[in-house]
Amino acid sequence: MNILMLSSTFPYPPTRGGTQVRTFNLLKYLSQHHAITLVTQRDRDVTEAEILGLRDCVEHLAIFERPPDVGATAGILNKIQRFSTFVQQGTPPSVLNRYSVEIQEWVDSFVQARKCDVITCEHSVNEIYVRSHFRKQLKTVVNIHSSVYGTCRNQLATGVSENTLRDKINLPLLRRYEQSYCSKFSEIVVTTEEDKIQLQAFNSNSKITVIPNGVDLVSFPNRTADPAGHRLVFIGAMDNLANIDAVCFFSKKILPEIQKIYPDTTFDIVGSRPAPEVLALQNQPGINVTGKVPSMVEYLHKATVCVVPMRTGFGIKNKTLEAMAAGIPIVASDRGLEGLTVDSAGTSLKALRANEPAEYITAISRLFDNPQLRLELSRNGRQLVETEFTWNIAGKRYEQVCIGDNGKS
Repeated sequence: MNILMLSSTFPYPPTRGGTQVRTFNLLKYLSQHHAITLVTQRDRDVTEAEILGLRDCVEHLAIFERPPDVGATAGILNKIQRFSTFVQQGTPPSVLNRYSVEIQEWVDSFVQARKCDVITCEHSVNEIYVRSHFRKQLKTVVNIHSSVYGTCRNQLATGVSENTLRDKINLPLLRRYEQSYCSKFSEIVVTTEEDKIQLQAFNSNSKITVIPNGVDLVSFPNRTADPAGHRLVFIGAMDNLANIDAVCFFSKKILPEIQKIYPDTTFDIVGSRPAPEVLALQNQPGINVTGKVPSMVEYLHKATVCVVPMRTGFGIKNKTLEAMAAGIPIVASDRGLEGLTVDSAGTSLKALRANEPAEYITAISRLFDNPQLRLELSRNGRQLVETEFTWNIAGKRYEQVCIGDNGKS
């Protein structure tokens, strides 16, 4: 089968963040049995070696330059114009910022020539290139990594919005946008039941499949020994709003209290492109901001506990699954554990849950003091990933969505 995959995010190497990891691993699986044409955009930091590495994974690779992002530097008049366009046309500025006329022309020509049987949008931002009439001649799939409406609503509810007034105004517009673009697709893929329930509420006729993220078990091997000690770790792209909020919240509200009980506690913040507010955390005792590292799993294996103190951001979290795969005991929030059954009655305990500072302090203290509990979480977490959350499992499910009922709708 000929599959056209659209990804405005360059998905290689699969270590830059959740979007890249999910896109690359699903692409890699599908390419074993199908001819994949990938359309993507390159950022300035994408190297020729990375392009060659990605080209080896697909039948055909079409790369376009990413338009400059004017959102961050736009003046007030430009912002007003962008908002007016959002109101009138229904597409958010964050999607229009990445839009490429060249890609649109390429996709239109490719589809018109009937060169593909299926078109997939890897992340909802790519929906803009799929025209409503496409689904009359081929299957159209949108792989929603997380709901933009749900994320905005959650950020407002938890008080972590960058601009509360803007997001309150945008919220009903984002709901309208998500409802509108979903109607263009034959099938919708989401990562959690929570996103499925929300999208089903205003797309009742849509076919929605839940396909969680996975982990490359070779890249994240189970650790061979418990290092003990009082070393905490967080992993993730550190220019991501949800990750920035998580580490700032943890560093300011929780870590100092932990250090009163365990003075030698350290906190490694591991991930590329740390934002200024993340770099500033290094002024606190015990905090180490690494920036990009060759191997995140090395930092995981050296840690006593991995914390995932997310307060916003929907969808299943790669960072949680990767830490579980590496055998690291986890203390995480409801957001950090979304889509995972870790502490339900009648099931083995796989992680400790915490949302408030006092809950984090109690949970982390339990793990620091109890090597048997650390071993229990390590074993159970690894087993959960091995049986339910590998990319091979996710890839098979995604393939079924793509090739399943391929009738036109």
